[in-house]
Amino acid sequence: MPAPPHVASARVAPSPGRRGLWMALMLSLAACATAAPSLPPAPLDAWLGQATGADGYLGAVAVVADHDAVVYRGVSGHADLQGRRPLREDAIFRIYSMTKPITSVAALMLVEEGRLRLDDPVAHYLPAFASLRRVTGGDVDDPQLASVTRPLTIRHLLTHTAGFATGGDDIRVASALLQRQAPEDASDLAGYADRVARAPLADEPGTRFRYDGVNTEVLARVIEVASGQSFDYFLQTRVFSPLGMRDTGFEVPATQRGRVIALTSRDADGRRVLADTSSARTPGIALRAYTSGAGGLYSTADDYLRFARMLANGGDLDGTRLLKKDTVALMMTDQLAAFDPAVPAPEPGEGFGLGGYVVTDPAKSTRPGSVGQFGWSGAASTYFTIDPARHLVIVLMSQHLPVDGAPALPKLAGPFYRQVYAEVLP
Repeated sequence: MPAPPHVASARVAPSPGRRGLWMALMLSLAACATAAPSLPPAPLDAWLGQATGADGYLGAVAVVADHDAVVYRGVSGHADLQGRRPLREDAIFRIYSMTKPITSVAALMLVEEGRLRLDDPVAHYLPAFASLRRVTGGDVDDPQLASVTRPLTIRHLLTHTAGFATGGDDIRVASALLQRQAPEDASDLAGYADRVARAPLADEPGTRFRYDGVNTEVLARVIEVASGQSFDYFLQTRVFSPLGMRDTGFEVPATQRGRVIALTSRDADGRRVLADTSSARTPGIALRAYTSGAGGLYSTADDYLRFARMLANGGDLDGTRLLKKDTVALMMTDQLAAFDPAVPAPEPGEGFGLGGYVVTDPAKSTRPGSVGQFGWSGAASTYFTIDPARHLVIVLMSQHLPVDGAPALPKLAGPFYRQVYAEVLP
């Protein structure tokens, strides 16, 4: 029987003059704790404990910052399936698609330097994309194809409107043709992009939002060509080192692999088991043979908080500026409505910026927050959100990979965000 979840937390008060209700709550909790040490944990701790019980997630780390001050840290659960190792605050997670906003920042840095332009054709950097065609009918063995009428651009890659065949019953022929090229079997980003370029598109670029990693993998290759550097070197020297993200990378050093939390899934009976992936069997190894800009990074809650705070601060963190304020504002502004014609949004009350969702109507969105809220998630239960109007940043890291045919665990982000808004904000 797994051990009960381990829960630990620390709170730091927000800046003076802010969150009077929060301060009152903390003083009350402190007084009660002195009189009654057996007092149940504070609400956020209780929420984490419930989410990481024997029937839930293995473990989770959460960090909440308000106006740059960390107002909540919580750690709950364990790092191993046997429940012998309490999860550490500095645990390392496979962040999968939370790699995408980092790749977007790298591309926008090159835009600021004049090495890229958002509306440049991708073919300027990757000539294999110069003669793209799209599927108009037929079947896999005899597809009907037509040349695209508009060029595929950098902006399309950043907004997932490139037209790549990324699944769906309505584009089965195009999807099968892309799968035949097996881009994920490539050994590097150059090979990945070449394989993608050989397959026809499903849609005309700039006409439909289809979220998938193909867009960002091709973008990562563009970054290599435009910068003249390998993608991992660019991220390390231009993003991670300047921001002090010491535990973020495509592989975990052998000496630190004991900090990597186990990656779990559920079997058909709903039991928690080790996921069937190479990185679950050997924690810390590269997630792909190539340096995946769409989902290849490991990171910690504190490292990702530094990245998110940089964006929340308009491109600057502790005197280190990666992007201009105007660039960050553009990144966190819905781009889909600006296409001509406008591209339908992926979710009610939300659009998509240059690398993440953007809340356009909080009344319709399922997420609590404000207009302009920006963020994304990873396939194995990692999440972040930035609410610029309330100067709030939330990072939540767990490690569970849903699989088809197994009972799904409830997603963490929405309920946790609501708990934060209820407890931290007046």
